[in-house]
Amino acid sequence: MTTRTIVFDSPFLLGFEHTRHLIERAAKAAGDSYPPYNVEQLADDRLRITLAVAGFAPDQLHVTVENRQLIVAGRREAEGERTDGTGYLHRGIAARGFIRTFVLADGMEVDDATLEHGLLHVDVVRPEPEVTVKRIPIRTAG
Repeated sequence: MTTRTIVFDSPFLLGFEHTRHLIERAAKAAGDSYPPYNVEQLADDRLRITLAVAGFAPDQLHVTVENRQLIVAGRREAEGERTDGTGYLHRGIAARGFIRTFVLADGMEVDDATLEHGLLHVDVVRPEPEVTVKRIPIRTAG
């Protein structure tokens, strides 16, 4: 039996349980290889995720954000059997559905999604956070 040491299990790091779960979710998602994708840095505050989704129509693709997780899903109806005697001799183009997930950091927002030539581009931005200062009043005891 192997035990894994996770840096977030340190007693000096309080409140990082959520971060640990995010890392575990990302590691699980990294094991899936379909559909292939690229992540491109467009600017300091902008990323583009491009997925190869040839054969999918826009109504067969869904891009959602839930709990700081970007979810891209594709569903295609199974092709019925042909009755005219024609059909595939070889079928190497994947026709299966997929779900691909990406964990978003705090403040990251999905800006746009575009389907172009069999590639789905999802643009993610990080708007500049507002600088806020909160003064904490000091009470006296007694």
